[in-house]
Amino acid sequence: MRKTFISTLVELATRDRRVLLLTGDLGYTVLEPFAQQFPDRFFNVGVAEQNMVGLAAGLADAGFLPFLYSIATFASLRPYEFLRNGAILPQLPVRVIAVGGGFEYGHAGSTHHGLEDIGVMRLQPGLAAIAPADYQQARSALLATWDWPQPVYYRLGKDDRNLVPDLDGRFAAGQVQCLGEGRDVLLVTMGSIAREVVAAAAALRAVGIDSTVAIAASLNPAPLEPLVAV
Repeated sequence: MRKTFISTLVELATRDRRVLLLTGDLGYTVLEPFAQQFPDRFFNVGVAEQNMVGLAAGLADAGFLPFLYSIATFASLRPYEFLRNGAILPQLPVRVIAVGGGFEYGHAGSTHHGLEDIGVMRLQPGLAAIAPADYQQARSALLATWDWPQPVYYRLGKDDRNLVPDLDGRFAAGQVQCLGEGRDVLLVTMGSIAREVVAAAAALRAVGIDSTVAIAASLNPAPLEPLVAV
């Protein structure tokens, strides 16, 4: 998902010189296409996420579209106050690319587990939070939101092979994408766990329980009306 996101970002940077990419000393196997093509628009800030957010806020205020890349917990919890005061309150177009939410960096220990990021980021009004289900939806979400005037938080999975059957990259801000038309159970999901939820729906169907899977990739504000409509 992250490699597809960055390759799409390269396409956008080719069209718009305002697009910048900052990293907190991470992503060496992912960010090279951008760094090599746009060395003057790529900045390795080091292990200094708070400074990275402050720099991005200044760049956004100067008219650029800065994208910040880090592991989910380091992109959300560590610089949280800087995001709130520097980007969200003044509504600057800072974009956070948060990789590996949940237990995707489980091997690195609890400090790298991004369990709370969506919860805390959704507390901030005016911040769009987006958690694509697979690499195709990640591309669609970026193409739909990259030039929004407000800050955006993208929560991406690590696996670029993850593909949700029948989703076909569909994304619409403030909406949910439904798979199936079952009336017995509604399963609501987001992010890279969606493929497992779709598999669970198939298992339920096999025992006579008809379900609908609603993928809520657009999370802040919560898509309550579309969910009620389902």
